Order: sequence, then structure tokens, then C-alpha cells
Amino acid sequence: MAHEPPQRLKQKLLFQGRKFNFEVSRLRLPNGAEGDWECVRHPGGAVAVPMTAEGKLVLVRQYRFAASRRLLEFPAGTIEKDEDPLTTAQREIQEETGYKASQWHKLGQFFLAPGYSDEIIYTYLATELEKLDTPPGLDEDEDLETLLLTPQELEQAILDGEAVDSKSISSLLLLRSYLQSRQSD
Repeated sequence: MAHEPPQRLKQKLLFQGRKFNFEVSRLRLPNGAEGDWECVRHPGGAVAVPMTAEGKLVLVRQYRFAASRRLLEFPAGTIEKDEDPLTTAQREIQEETGYKASQWHKLGQFFLAPGYSDEIIYTYLATELEKLDTPPGLDEDEDLETLLLTPQELEQAILDGEAVDSKSISSLLLLRSYLQSRQSD
């Protein structure tokens, strides 16, 4: 579908943060409706879907303060200024799991929460993994453990109601589609 930006009539920045901004804009939408809408402006994020030679996925169980719990996630992070999404994914896999990958394949991209944010997530399959002798240090707010699960085990964890974040669920769907297309080739 074509990109259809609204006509911005007025904009007000309410908060400028470290990772995102929050604004309220007076807009005229493509259908002619006018109103005030809030939006989180985010530079985007990148997800690494690390897969070992044995077909296990490398995930992290990470404490998330907003959810007040630990979530099962693929390694991911915010795209830094002037950084391409693949570089972000490559950095995050090393920081969060202690692995690096020599093969990367883009699985796709998706909006995370388009009802209130412009954040786009870019997802990459990472293979030919190697455990780093000395992984980079974690960010100050990262409290996590690394886990290895098969795609089926991750899917069952999701279906069983385990706390898994939406970017990881979406990335698993993209991975499954990619693996199925390779089997039919």
C-alpha cells in the first residue's frame, strides 16, 4: 500500500526522551477527518533471530520494568542515529547473548504499535553462530539470561501463555514462513 501521510496542521512536542519523543499533532487525515492525535516518534528497532546449526533459537529472558516481569525475547535494540538496522541487530546479538553470526538474512519488517507509534521493527535471521570469548558488557538496565529453544518449544511457550514480547512472536512467524519456503525449494 502507498504511503499516505496526513496533512500536519499543528505539532507540539510534549516530551523528548533518550530513545523516543512524544508529540501531539493536529492532523487532517486522507479521508478528510481532522483532530488531535498523540504519537510516539521512535527511530525503530532491529531484532536478531539467532539459530544454531542444530536448529535451536537463542533467546533471552529479560526483565522489563514497564511490564514488571521477565519476558522471553529475541535479542533486539533501538537503531542508533545514522545506523542501519542490520548493524543494530549485529550489535545486540553480541551484547545480549554473547554470540556473533557470520550469516545474516533479512526476514522482514513490521510496525510495532501503529495506533500510537511510528516504530518499525526490522528482523534478521542470524546463523553460523560463534560464542564470543569475551562478550561486550550489558547496558546498565539489562538484566537477562540466555536460553536455547527449538522453534516448536518457543511456539508452545507462547501458546501456554508464557510472557513473550510481540516483536519476538512476530519474528517467529517471519522465521517460520522463511523456513517453510526453503523446504519447498
